[in-house]
Amino acid sequence: MLSKSSKYALKAVLFLAINSNEEKKVMVKNIAKPINVPQAYIAKLLQSLSKQNIISSAKGPNGGFYLNDINKKQSVLDIIYAIDGEHRLNSCLLSLENCNAENPCPLHELANSSRSGLIHSFKNQTIKDLSLEIISGKSVLPL
Repeated sequence: MLSKSSKYALKAVLFLAINSNEEKKVMVKNIAKPINVPQAYIAKLLQSLSKQNIISSAKGPNGGFYLNDINKKQSVLDIIYAIDGEHRLNSCLLSLENCNAENPCPLHELANSSRSGLIHSFKNQTIKDLSLEIISGKSVLPL
């Protein structure tokens, strides 16, 4: 359901949530290896997220990417929508163009309630919430 780009972006943002702040910025090369994402790929994703104010960045010798307190309030859904747009989570499981409530595919009703619950969960989970789970050991992410 999530694109590879969204998965990579989420891993990178969570890495930044744990390893960066306004005083400690992280360069792309230091993000790519721990989260196992090609450097050029993650660089493009991070630039896009920065342009959309999901994450912060600074240029120069002490530059890099980081999250501030405002960035950490972003939801998982904000990141997914920033990378894939709203259509990705709402697309037909059978990839039918005309699938909708009035013209449902055979899987439409099966997926609809699960999809609504997942979108609701993504909307209500912030980067800060997830980073605290990693820090406390309730979940894992390569650091």
